[in-house]
Amino acid sequence: MPGNTLLNHFFGRGGGFESEEQFNFSRKSRSRRLREIYSILAKHHVLRGFTPEEFRTMLEDLGPSFVKIGQTLSTRSEILPKVYCDELSKLQTECDPLPFEEVREALLSIYGDGLDDVFSEIDPHPLGSASLAQVHKARLANGETVAIKVQRPGVKATMAQDIDIMRIMAKRASRMAKDTQLLDFSDVVEEMWRTFLDETDFEVEAENLRVFKELNKNVAFIDCPKVYPDLCSEYCLVMEYIEGIPIYDHERLVREGYDLSEIGEKMLDNYATQVLDHGFFHADPHPGNIIVRAGKVMYIDLGVMGKLNPAERAGFATIVEAVGAQDPGKLKDALLSFAVQKDNAAIDHPRLLADLDLLLASYASCDVGDLDVGQLLADVMSVTRQSKVMLPTSVTNVSRGIVTIEGTVADFIENDSVASIINDHIRRSANPLVVGKELAQDTLLELRRASVGAAQAASYSGEALRMLTRGQLKVNMEMLGAGEPISGISRIMNRLAVSVIVAGLFIGSSIIAPYGGSVEVLGVPFVSFFGFAGAFILSVWVLFDIWRHRK
Repeated sequence: MPGNTLLNHFFGRGGGFESEEQFNFSRKSRSRRLREIYSILAKHHVLRGFTPEEFRTMLEDLGPSFVKIGQTLSTRSEILPKVYCDELSKLQTECDPLPFEEVREALLSIYGDGLDDVFSEIDPHPLGSASLAQVHKARLANGETVAIKVQRPGVKATMAQDIDIMRIMAKRASRMAKDTQLLDFSDVVEEMWRTFLDETDFEVEAENLRVFKELNKNVAFIDCPKVYPDLCSEYCLVMEYIEGIPIYDHERLVREGYDLSEIGEKMLDNYATQVLDHGFFHADPHPGNIIVRAGKVMYIDLGVMGKLNPAERAGFATIVEAVGAQDPGKLKDALLSFAVQKDNAAIDHPRLLADLDLLLASYASCDVGDLDVGQLLADVMSVTRQSKVMLPTSVTNVSRGIVTIEGTVADFIENDSVASIINDHIRRSANPLVVGKELAQDTLLELRRASVGAAQAASYSGEALRMLTRGQLKVNMEMLGAGEPISGISRIMNRLAVSVIVAGLFIGSSIIAPYGGSVEVLGVPFVSFFGFAGAFILSVWVLFDIWRHRK
């Protein structure tokens, strides 16, 4: 199957994804889980605040869903301080293994009485045990050695319940406060939901393995396990058992005759191919997911994959090129071209351009080869969010993937980086004839736009001069960025007006108090009492408004 057709087929998937309705969330189940969460939060004295270490420990106690959101937040330095991101990056999904009896019961529920006909032998000792699944070595009836990835019973429903609760909390928080961080947290939860649906459906991972193997079939040094789709289900994945050298075992790799720098360079170059050419890349290439076998780098866990459509791939390449060329205009156009959401009426284009200019200035003294691409993308997302431009979550996946793979091969390529390799890849991939043709086309289009603009400018200027001579010209001006100061002045004037009313009520009620009627409330004449009460209520409102907007 050709590469484009293969990717179109894969990206066309989506009709089979589950929705919230299938989990039958109820108020009772939510309340029960909320009580569990509350008891854990109370145990960690969350209201007193917490250090980064305490925050990580609390997330681990809260369960796999919160571990996942912690791992996601660890790459979002625009949301949390760097010290928290660094601590959350230590979150591990390894946990105590399930008893083999429970694993066998789970397999029996999938394969029924035919379990022993499919697997002649299953090793009761797990190869690995994570919060979501457990992996066992096994032998098929035909003698082939495989790895079985079995989902922990009940974990999918628990994670779905947790994410549902977080979604409700994020939406309510967003309504209460128009704060960009809270709004972004809501986006993180939605991103978690989409990732959750993929990670907990092992048929999706089986398809990931098939597509990745097909796309890299002509690459001599990159591969992944063979998958057995007929034996896979939503809760069980059967794939080829891979035995080799873990990528983090540097000493053993050297003893076996491998060149570490060659491994690092080839991995990064292939990762650039995954991102820029295939648009289908491993979003979590940490050392535990990579094994070296017979001269090949094997990705053994493809549960989390990132996807970029052609426009996003071109936009990402343009971002790297614009940073290298220190061109804020080109960077702005690239960001706006593949933004998934943008409020054109609210975008302050001069401010966006100025912010990008400052961003590029901070990287001006940095050679392309020394760029921290992950941090760069985080900075870009922070700037665009402030300007009401929402980039696709795929940018986050690219950022997380690049940061992870750079950490994986950091000791392999001390004098190189993913940024320089991506830049080299872009240059190599560019056919000079195609580049020249595109440059000529762009030049002609720019000349056409310029000539049309000049003709329109002449027409508009003639019309404006004609209206000016007749006294019909009107000017409509908008002061960009003046909304917040004007709103602040309006709030101050409102407080002053209410304060004058409060003073009037106090003074007036005091003056008429000696002449009040016989009807009294708490020893104060009726009319004066309500005057004092009204003044008191308005005073409380003014004080509350000042406290609420104290920043």
